[in-house]
Parts: sequence; C-alpha cells; structure tokens
Amino acid sequence: MSLVELLAVSVALAMDAFAVAIAAGVALKVVTRRQTFRLAWHFGLFQAAMPVIGWFGGLLVRDYFLRFGHWIAFALLLYIGGHMLWEGLHHDEDDTCQDPTVGSRLIMLSVATSIDALAVGFTLAMLAVPIWFPAAVIGVVAFCFTAAGLHLGMLLGCQTRLGQHAEVLGGVVLLGIGAKILWQAL
Repeated sequence: MSLVELLAVSVALAMDAFAVAIAAGVALKVVTRRQTFRLAWHFGLFQAAMPVIGWFGGLLVRDYFLRFGHWIAFALLLYIGGHMLWEGLHHDEDDTCQDPTVGSRLIMLSVATSIDALAVGFTLAMLAVPIWFPAAVIGVVAFCFTAAGLHLGMLLGCQTRLGQHAEVLGGVVLLGIGAKILWQAL
C-alpha cells in the first residue's frame, strides 16, 4: 500500500469523526483546548486501534464482524443520535447541552465512528500489509480531522443560528451517519 493510498484511506475513515466533531463543536459553542484534545485523542486512538484489532482478529472473527459490525455502529449511532434529538426537542431554555467530550457518550461516539476501521484492518491482514504504520497514520489523520471539525463546528455555532438547535442538528447528523453505514452494508 502506497503512502497516497494510505492517506486516502485515512481521510475516508476520518470523515465520520469529522462530521461528529462538527456537530459537537456546534453543540458546545465554546471549545476549550482540553475538550479538543479529549475528543481528538479518543477518536484518533479508536481509529488507530480498530485496524489493529481487525488485523489481529483476522480470519477467526472476520465473518462475524463483517456481518454485524455495521449493525453495532448503527445501533450506537441510533441510540446517541436519537437521544440527542430527543434532548434537543424537549429541553428547557435554561438547559445546557451535554458535553460530548466526556463520559460514556465519548466512548460510544469513539466506537461508533471507528467501526469501519475494523474492516480496513481485516483487509490489510489479507493483503499481508504490516499494521503498525497504517494504524498510526489513520490515528493521526483522525486526530487532526476531529480537532479541525470541532473548531469548525464551534465557528458555525457562534456565527450562525445553528447553535440554537445544536443538539437537534447533532442528533440528525449521527442518525444520518448511522443510516449511511447501514445502507452501505446492506
């Protein structure tokens, strides 16, 4: 696998994380360095770890994950997106949005946005490509795209009316990503 091919795969894998990060930035309105690092670190870490897991899992669990991985991602995104949509439509004016860069929500988003990287790991194992360098590149690209997306979302939230409907927007984005994953798998 050439470096250009690896970068193309890395950017493609980072797009889900980028979209979720934009929605999180819109929801947060003000993004701190700590929140940026936390979200980018987790998304990058999970994006790097999933190909490694897929690579080592290889043929033993290949059929299971290829058959059900998209359902796992869809279920996580459906749950989180549905919850965000519900919260956005049924919250008081005084309520503040929950921080998506902490707690179980962060872990679920990290897993949901990196499930497709698992399939990349399987593919790399079948092509007999060593995993460590590609995993590092995938993680760094996801880290950078997540940080950029979070700040882009913050700018959109502050300069447009998107901030007023951030949780609804975030929920719709997550539901859309989940539907895309399911549609591509079926």
